[in-house]
Parts: sequence; structure tokens; C-alpha cells
Amino acid sequence: MKGVYFLLYLASIFIVSEAQPMVSQPHAFKFESFNSIQEVGRSCSFIVIIKTSCSSIQFTRDEISLAFGDAYGNKVYVPRIDDPTSRRFERCISDTIQISGECTYQICHVALFRSGSDGWKPESVTIYGFNTRPVTFYYKRFIPNGVWFGFNHCSRAS
Repeated sequence: MKGVYFLLYLASIFIVSEAQPMVSQPHAFKFESFNSIQEVGRSCSFIVIIKTSCSSIQFTRDEISLAFGDAYGNKVYVPRIDDPTSRRFERCISDTIQISGECTYQICHVALFRSGSDGWKPESVTIYGFNTRPVTFYYKRFIPNGVWFGFNHCSRAS
């Protein structure tokens, strides 16, 4: 009987720590220049898992950038997450990317930027951060060329 309770306890931990999905439609963003973001204070580690849709092209050679952050203005910007030599972002494949950046509170916005002629359709982006709950954003559509495209689920910080 103790074994059953222990298994239920482990299952509840898994359920509580599972990534929280952000369900809505992605849209274009106007972001201030991410190039001006300076590393201030301490740096935190993030793991980003990007699943490319099975209805995407075989793989993309496009340049892909990533930005995400919290409701308090803390942002992480990665100018190039693509890697043409490794065929990253291949159809039906999940790519795991380790990132160091500004520490954040709960991540509530994410955007991808694509530059190129191949096209690319991510299924989802899941972000695991230091001291935050994992969060998943579901794209399920092609990223337009030359536009920051994503989600903003941030409430105004008090």
C-alpha cells in the first residue's frame, strides 16, 4: 500500500512540474532593438525545445532568431539559433538548445524571427528556465519572413 501512495506522490510531482501550455494564435510583434540588450546582473541558463511541424519543409536553411521574456521587462535574445551545418529544424524533429541570458521571472512572451527563402513551420516552443515553471507556446503555422512572430501572454506587472 505504501508503494501505491509513493507512486501517486511521484505522479503528482510530474503533473505539477509539466510545462504549462499557452494556447492562442501567434501574431506579428514590433519589438525594440534586441541588439541593444546588455547583459546586466547575473546570467541564468535556459533550455529551449523547438519541435518542427511534420507539415513543415524537410529542413530550413533560413536564419532563425529567438526572443522571450517576462512581464517585468527581463528579456533573452538569441540572434541565431539555426545551424545550417547540422540541419537543425528538420521536419518532425525536436531540437534542444541551451541558452544563457538575463534571469527572468515567469516567461510569458516568446517570438521567433525568420530570414530566408526556405520557410519553416514550428509546432511548439517549450522553455525551461531557472526558478520558473516550464511553458509551451504552440505555433502550428509558418513563420512569416522578416517579422518577429509569436505570443504575448504577459499581464501588466505591478
